[in-house]
Amino acid sequence: MTPSKGSPLKDPRTLYPKPEFPSQQQPIPGREDKMRPVPDHGEDSYRGTGKLEGCTALVTGADSGIGKAVALAYAREGADVAFTYLTEDQDARNTAELIHAEGRKALVIKMDQTDRKACDHVIQRVVDEFDGLDILVNNAAFQMSYEKMADIPDEEIKWAFSTNIEALFYLCRAALKHIPPGGSIINTTSIQAFKPSVNLAPYAATKAAIANFTLALAEEAIEQGVRVNGVAPGPVWTPLIPSTFPPEKVEGFGGNTLFGRPAQPAEVAPLYVFLASPAASFVAGEIYGVTGGSKQL
Repeated sequence: MTPSKGSPLKDPRTLYPKPEFPSQQQPIPGREDKMRPVPDHGEDSYRGTGKLEGCTALVTGADSGIGKAVALAYAREGADVAFTYLTEDQDARNTAELIHAEGRKALVIKMDQTDRKACDHVIQRVVDEFDGLDILVNNAAFQMSYEKMADIPDEEIKWAFSTNIEALFYLCRAALKHIPPGGSIINTTSIQAFKPSVNLAPYAATKAAIANFTLALAEEAIEQGVRVNGVAPGPVWTPLIPSTFPPEKVEGFGGNTLFGRPAQPAEVAPLYVFLASPAASFVAGEIYGVTGGSKQL
């Protein structure tokens, strides 16, 4: 069977590379240019249609991965984009260049979001420099893989919770003072919230907390006309994978999905666009899975 003449349809099973991937490891948080294959953020494929024209957005952790793909998509939809990152200066510069190439403003902020004052400051800085804030995407996260729970250092448990869930409280609390009716908050949770892996126990626990927090916040935020939703990705090919998984896990990463491969960041970003856009005007308190067919219980 072949698609209709002129159809854009392509077989999703073969749209992107499948494992086995080359053996590779990096220090955390990893760099995208050293990955093989290099992730696709939609640089050559995403086409904007003005869905977010005139909006301002803050995307945390957008130096690479899902955050980078979202920042690029938002810029191509007409938004000015501020984004945060932790250490990867080169990847962050590349994200800023992609935003600027669309004729949009980019505000690049290097920060540690485990610091409450830093979270308050980043919201205020975006509001001051962009004259407002319409969309907050809480995407930045920390994970590390261990063979068994006894191997997990205490400080990494604390770091995971501080980065992944405590920071969301700080950022959302500060942002809700500024986001107008019609604006939105989108939180990145994970399939790990619903199908946790023991080797990712702290990460999975934080993602379950994010899902719960999203539902609770949605009920409060809608009282001021702000929609809150979540996205729960399955395996996505980002620098976190070669920097936090053992080589054998990297080589077969995503092979257990119905597609036989992991998602690319470019495949996840359109959902963040939808949730931030007026098209999702009656959507709040929802968590959308992008899991390659894996069931979320």
